[in-house]
Amino acid sequence: MRITQYFRLVDIQARMILKADASKLTLGYLWWFLEPLMWVAVFYIVFNLILDAGARGSAEFLTFLACGKFAFIWFSKTVSQASNSIVAAQNLIGKINVPKSLFPMAVAHESLFRQCAVYPLLLVIVMLFGYPASPMWLWLLPVLVVYYLMIVACALVGSYLVCLVRDFSQFIQLGMTFLLFTSGIFWDVRALGSPEKTELILTLNPLAFILDAHRQVLMYQIPPDLAILGAIAVGAIVIIAAMELLMRYTSQYLALKVLT
Repeated sequence: MRITQYFRLVDIQARMILKADASKLTLGYLWWFLEPLMWVAVFYIVFNLILDAGARGSAEFLTFLACGKFAFIWFSKTVSQASNSIVAAQNLIGKINVPKSLFPMAVAHESLFRQCAVYPLLLVIVMLFGYPASPMWLWLLPVLVVYYLMIVACALVGSYLVCLVRDFSQFIQLGMTFLLFTSGIFWDVRALGSPEKTELILTLNPLAFILDAHRQVLMYQIPPDLAILGAIAVGAIVIIAAMELLMRYTSQYLALKVLT
C-alpha cells in the first residue's frame, strides 16, 4: 500500500469515528467541550474548595487545572481507545488484509481533529482568568506537535500489546490512573521544594513535562526546555518507526491473535 493511500485511509477512518461517536450521545459534539470542563470543575471543587489544597488564587488554580486536565484527557482517551482499536476491528481484519497500524493511527488522527476544536476553548479560559494572549503562546505549537508524536507512539505500543494479551488493556487503564496522580495535573511539580526532584520528574516523566510546558507557556510566558522537548520528539519518532515496522512484519500473526 502506498503511503498516500495509507494516510487517506487513516483520514477516512478518523472521520468515520468522529461521526460514530457524535451519533451515540444526544449532545453529540458538545461533549468534546463538556467533558474537560466537567473534569476541571470536579478537581477544582475537591482540591481547592473542599481540601483547600490550591496554594494560589482561585482563578490561578482554575487555570492551572484547565491546562493540565485538557491536555491529559487528550493523552488518556486517545491511548486507551487506540489500545483496543485493533481488537475492536476483528470483523474487518478477518475479511481484509490491511496494515494493523491503520486502526490506532485513525484513533490518534480522530483525537487530533477533536483537539483542534477543544484547544481554542482552553485558550479562551486562560484569557478569561487573567492571562492575556502573547506571542510567547506560539511556543505551544512545537509542544503540541511533540505531544501528538508521543501520543501516537504510546497508541501504537498499547494496541500491539493488547493484541498479544488482552489483559494489557486493564494495565493500561491502571497506568492512566497512575499518570493522573503522578504527572502534576492538580499539583505543581515546581512546588516540590527541591529543584533536583522537580528536574528528575520533568526528565523521567514526559507527560509531566508536557503538562508543565502548557502552563509555562500559557500562564507564565516561559518557553519550554528545548533539550527535553527534542529528546521526547526523537524518542517518539523512533518508537513510531519501530512499531510500524514491527506491525508490518508481524501483520499475519497479529491477525491470528485478534481472531482467536
